[in-house]
Amino acid sequence: MAPTNLHGQIKQALRLAQTRVRRLIQTHPGFYPLYTDQGRWKHDKPAWTHWGDGFLPGMMWLFLESGQTDDPAYWRCAAEKYSEGLEHRKEDREVHDLGFIFYHGTFKRWYEATVREGKPDQRLLDVVIRAGQVLATRFQDNGKYLRSFIDSASLFIDIMMNVPLIFYVAALTNDAKLREVAYDHCLTTRRTAVRGDGSTAHEAVFDTRTGEFLRQATHQGFRGDSAWSRGLTWSLYGFGTCYQLTGDLRFLQTAELNAQFYLAMTPSDGVPPWDYDAPESGPLSRRQPDSSAAAVAACGLFDLAKLSRDPANANLYRDAALNIVNTLTQPPYLASDDPKWEGILKRGVYHIHKLLGVDESVMWGEFFFVEALTKALPELGSPA
Repeated sequence: MAPTNLHGQIKQALRLAQTRVRRLIQTHPGFYPLYTDQGRWKHDKPAWTHWGDGFLPGMMWLFLESGQTDDPAYWRCAAEKYSEGLEHRKEDREVHDLGFIFYHGTFKRWYEATVREGKPDQRLLDVVIRAGQVLATRFQDNGKYLRSFIDSASLFIDIMMNVPLIFYVAALTNDAKLREVAYDHCLTTRRTAVRGDGSTAHEAVFDTRTGEFLRQATHQGFRGDSAWSRGLTWSLYGFGTCYQLTGDLRFLQTAELNAQFYLAMTPSDGVPPWDYDAPESGPLSRRQPDSSAAAVAACGLFDLAKLSRDPANANLYRDAALNIVNTLTQPPYLASDDPKWEGILKRGVYHIHKLLGVDESVMWGEFFFVEALTKALPELGSPA
């Protein structure tokens, strides 16, 4: 049962999001930030890897898709401009994140907007296709996985959010090899990075000569054998999306296993600690939540509510997603009570070990929060 005022909270959060994004692009035109420092987007701290640029224009497309803006012309112009600024990234072979940029964030959404308008723009689709083809070049024949940006021996759980781009392009181009690459990566990830209890490792490490899986490891979690919460939600949402694209029940089963772990281990407000196995005290304390993981989980749970073959689980996922949205659309997570804070969603975490974006706004948290809001509204219907 959704809280009675949740519809109003969502509308207010969407208005705040548009206000904060408008302020960002007017204050720092052409800037694609990744995380705030003391609530400010513009700072000199490093990015670690160049992966999050698609989320800012992605929010603009979400504003338009939601129908919850009184200035669609402004957001269409801005969304196209900030998406165009990323077209060159379709040839980027340095990151494993082209799905975040082109599938979730920019050109796929832009293309779908032209389809809804009855004027499909093939040029936009060609950009998406090329990005998917380039992403597939990361595939390692020995081991059967897409390598992370770290090393050829490394598979990241994050890649489950990017591999849908390859499935999508394989279907568009009828390319059996691309489809095989995407399938192999999902099955390898399922075998090596998803544990029997539904938790996930951040990284799986392989012998590049033989393709043998060697061990689980981490760069952002507490330990190699711990449960880093954002990685769990990348898996939950990513495997659910791959099920939507393929109909392969193994992917749905994996997403639901991840969801069961999330629901069993997360506090009642729906927001997880940054790592479920982090200590109770100290600089890496589990008292630090990750609101961005909660936002990703909400999106994935809304999808699973429609995908699950068990009506009881479907209702459980829907209610859990609405609970997360209810929590995030209020302080201390929503930055509505802090006009000096430049982000939308507080209490996110980027890289806790490197002290980057800890207890800050993070751009993927902003994006998936807005996406969760747009998914929640249809579930609630019109307010009474």
